[in-house]
Amino acid sequence: MNILLLGSGGRESALARVIAKSSLKEKFFIAPGNPGMRMWGECVNLNGFEEIGNFCKKEKIDILVVGPEQPLVDGVSDYFANDAELKNITVVGPNKEGAQLEGSKDFSKEFMFRHNIPTAKYKTFTKETLAAGKEFLKTLQAPYVLKADGLAAGKGVLILSSLEEAEAELDNMLSNEKFGKASAKVVIEEFLSGIECSVFVMTDGQHYVLLPEAKDYKRVGEGDTGLNTGGMGSISPVPFCDKDFMKKVEEEVIKPTINGLVEDKIHYQGFIFFGLMNVNGEPYVIEYNVRMGDPESESVFARYDADIVEAFVLMGKKALDKYAMKISEKTATTVMLCSGGYPESYEKGKEILGLDNTKDAILYHAGTKVDGEKILTSGGRVLAVTCLGDNMQDALNQCYQNIEKISFDKMYFRRDIGKDLMK
Repeated sequence: MNILLLGSGGRESALARVIAKSSLKEKFFIAPGNPGMRMWGECVNLNGFEEIGNFCKKEKIDILVVGPEQPLVDGVSDYFANDAELKNITVVGPNKEGAQLEGSKDFSKEFMFRHNIPTAKYKTFTKETLAAGKEFLKTLQAPYVLKADGLAAGKGVLILSSLEEAEAELDNMLSNEKFGKASAKVVIEEFLSGIECSVFVMTDGQHYVLLPEAKDYKRVGEGDTGLNTGGMGSISPVPFCDKDFMKKVEEEVIKPTINGLVEDKIHYQGFIFFGLMNVNGEPYVIEYNVRMGDPESESVFARYDADIVEAFVLMGKKALDKYAMKISEKTATTVMLCSGGYPESYEKGKEILGLDNTKDAILYHAGTKVDGEKILTSGGRVLAVTCLGDNMQDALNQCYQNIEKISFDKMYFRRDIGKDLMK
């Protein structure tokens, strides 16, 4: 199988590693990839669907794996389906309509309510219905949750402690376009109190296989304080996701979602990420993503012991029910190394030292670039350090021991990943 993976971050690094291990893999390309991914595949620069399509024709690509959400929301799957020479390529990722599960909070909430999938109560408002939105806020209790309808790079969700703040931010989002076009509509929903976790499936649109669950850490500061980020670390498995809870997740969330896609005639093959809130043992869906999570992927795929390309082949044949999933019993932990100042302004171009000194760790590059013989920082989240252990403490100890061997100017990371789960 000749495979092309789209993306360049930590999630795609984790995917690249498991794809590279497949016995079915022949040629493997990554566009654009990053310096750390060069050990697993050939990195190529491709811009736009036409260039991607022409490359796939030239290299006789069999499987296109779409890492990030933006190409899916923009319709890369539809582009391939509508081209006579590309339509037989298996695209791992839903069509444009299916991608609206992530691309539009309003679409996903309507979908959940239509198919009786547990989620928070909500209403959607526009600039024209701003006054009604402020009245709806008064019917809720603090804290207040405001979500930009569209994609906002993980920054479009605000949780506000006072009614005055919530009214001001609603105004800011709708009238002042705080998140640009993404906040042309704003979803206001009730706040759910509980503990978050992430559950993932691969689906061919009819069948699904369950991947390991994970918990990520979004806040930049220790003790879950400070601004939201793209994720500061992750743990898999999650101690509170026991058999009873996961049975409820399958019966009340996953199966109704797959059945709902079939019922609504939405073409969907690829990954579904369920962002869940465990509220006193009951699962509620906070959000859908139409791809794997980051930095959850780094922990999830570290435990993946099956051949993922085989899953992609079966996905294309609508025969994913024949796939034999194998997951390591070990615990995987991931700690993100970030640029000082992230998620606000930060400097790039800092040389990263010590990458060759690590032991028994997987280093997933997320925001790096090459300059001659040097590896430099090029993003806010720079490296994910992932380790496997017999238990969470062992895995975390290995992570932090390896982090001591890596350095770059103003490097920042959280030292409390997983501590909340050990209480």
